[in-house]
Amino acid sequence: MSNKKQTLGEFIIENQASFKYSSGELSSLLNSIRLAAKVVNHEVNKAGLVDIIGAAGDTNIQGEDQQKLDVYANEKFISTLTRRNIICGLASEEEDDFITINSQDENHQNKYVVLIDPLDGSSNIDVNVSVGTIFSIYRRVTPIGTPVQLEDFLQKGSEQVAAGYVVYGTSTMLVYTTGDGVNGFTLNPAIGSFYLSHPSMEFPLDGNIYSVNEGNYLDFPRGIKNYIKYCQEEDGDRPYTSRYIGSLVSDFHRNMIKGGVYLYPQGSRNPNGKLRLLYECNPMAYLAEQANGKASDGFTRIMDIEPTELHQRVPFICGSKNMVDKVEEFMRNAQ
Repeated sequence: MSNKKQTLGEFIIENQASFKYSSGELSSLLNSIRLAAKVVNHEVNKAGLVDIIGAAGDTNIQGEDQQKLDVYANEKFISTLTRRNIICGLASEEEDDFITINSQDENHQNKYVVLIDPLDGSSNIDVNVSVGTIFSIYRRVTPIGTPVQLEDFLQKGSEQVAAGYVVYGTSTMLVYTTGDGVNGFTLNPAIGSFYLSHPSMEFPLDGNIYSVNEGNYLDFPRGIKNYIKYCQEEDGDRPYTSRYIGSLVSDFHRNMIKGGVYLYPQGSRNPNGKLRLLYECNPMAYLAEQANGKASDGFTRIMDIEPTELHQRVPFICGSKNMVDKVEEFMRNAQ
């Protein structure tokens, strides 16, 4: 048995039978994401050396200051994904509206839409903390041969055909699922290839890490406050450890490997929660469930929520299954 690590390209080809649609299309789409991720990774890693860090002076649709690298990553993913003759539409957290993409024959023959958060946690760039890219892939629901419509993007998370993230950290990893488990690939920067480093990733059923911005404690609903108190009690394996990076990709990635729960609840300042259903919560929920974890808004499965708008926000609780169950229990009891 060879010790040679499998590349991402080899893995996609070898496992294409597990994907229920055309494997060639998925392979091309994932290759586009892989290529854009490598380009963005290069810029992220030299951000401290050149004037690409800091705010760009514009504000995105959510009213947040756009970092320069946000804009760069957004442009790179859009240009890379649109050049390949594979997707019919793209929606980005950084864009007001979705982008319609025609096929090469100009008859709108492409079948997939991509929703993307090009650079999650970008406010961390200036202080050299990990950031990431999150992506979600659906098959269009409107007829092939027509321009893509809003309804192609407003699909429940349960309809996703693939989702994943790239974490740009001490090492750069691409983690994805097509509905047949979760696998992680680490970039070898010397040769520019991603290699399978974390096969069949799974959340431990339990964990001892809770990830929440406790600075917002006074703003949290009663159930979340009670859960945090529970985490801090000395009883059994508690108190739990508090770990919060402020980059969803990084917090999720750590919790999947070590066992933990991530919480971004609603509050008076964010009455519907802060994270976006389509760009952050649905893809992470799909990955969580494929990795034996769970994702909820406190009461409802994230992937069962019917989207009503492109930039919709929802409360988000995600991680080890038993820990999410416990948060839901506290939320119900506080009703």
